Amino acid sequence: MTATDVSHVGLDSGARAVETTGEGPAQPTPWAPLRITAAEIRDTIERLSLGPAPANGRRSAALVHPESTSGRSFAPGVEVVVEVLLPGERTTPLRRNSSLVQIGVEGSGSVKVADTTLEMAARDVVTVPSMKPHQFVNTGEQRWVRLSYSNAPLLTFLGTHFWEELAEDWAPGVPVDGPIDMDEDNEVADRGSAPDHEVSPTGARLRGYEYLVDIEPVPNRPLHWPYPVMADLMSQTLGDGKRTIMALYNPATERKQGATGSFFVTLSRIPQGVRQRPEGPGHRHSSVAINYHVEGTGYSVVDGQRIDFAPGDLLLSAPSWREHAHYPSETGLTVYTVQDHPQHIGMESLIWQEDLNGPILALGLEKGQTGYVAPRNWDDE
Repeated sequence: MTATDVSHVGLDSGARAVETTGEGPAQPTPWAPLRITAAEIRDTIERLSLGPAPANGRRSAALVHPESTSGRSFAPGVEVVVEVLLPGERTTPLRRNSSLVQIGVEGSGSVKVADTTLEMAARDVVTVPSMKPHQFVNTGEQRWVRLSYSNAPLLTFLGTHFWEELAEDWAPGVPVDGPIDMDEDNEVADRGSAPDHEVSPTGARLRGYEYLVDIEPVPNRPLHWPYPVMADLMSQTLGDGKRTIMALYNPATERKQGATGSFFVTLSRIPQGVRQRPEGPGHRHSSVAINYHVEGTGYSVVDGQRIDFAPGDLLLSAPSWREHAHYPSETGLTVYTVQDHPQHIGMESLIWQEDLNGPILALGLEKGQTGYVAPRNWDDE
């Protein structure tokens, strides 16, 4: 039997034995960058606004990358959905094991998550944790438009995406809130007499199955980041000493530094009058980055391809491991970036290369990128 013959051997079970002997190193296979213009998004919003509301109230459209051959991904494993509610409309309550980041585009309304109600306006950010019953209600006089980001495509690929619609009076199980004591005597995880043995000098342990099915929960509340409050904390004028990029942090994500367990969200605000810096080398990372441009113009360079952006554009600006750099114009910049950085930290797969001639860092597993205060001191360029 030749090497070609053994490369794909059918097994009686219906599976195949695929020969991997002698395989060489693997490299990422990222999708191409993609810009969806503000006009395209406006057209989508207008189409969704037509006609009567569906039975479940959800007027929505997923923005799908042309390389997404299955599912509805804007980037691999990431779904971006345009959601519209007209005045007086509401969605049927549901819960899902994918978590959500919501960015307000226009209008306002109420986000009801379990026993919490958050009032969300344009440019605000709200998160909906996994398996929390939630409902959106347009309480204003204008239509309410949001961009919704989720990890649904990844869960769909794994065959594990779950969601169900709920009755208005549906009640959750016993909630857990407040700080959790991780000591053995805590009452949150009741494991009884479950064994727990150290089995080698390396620190390896053998534990009872109870540890797998009664896990200490980390309370994860729906959170609201009001845009006006955040904007006041960001740089207002060149040289004022304030930051031009900040992360929207959810304490429930702990060391993963996320807004949810899957995504971080950053707000960038670069004041008007910035001098456009000369083009130079970019950086790259295994997490993908999706930019929603709120204000300002400029362009990004992704693996040598220039992509201009304007207010209202949605840009897959950093496909995994593609070199990229961004160049705002003198108009300045306000942009939200959603990146699946925390998810990679959880999988121990987050690699980062700030200098393309420098080291590739495994963030979260070794000393990270230090001295990174902002994109740069723009007024000193």
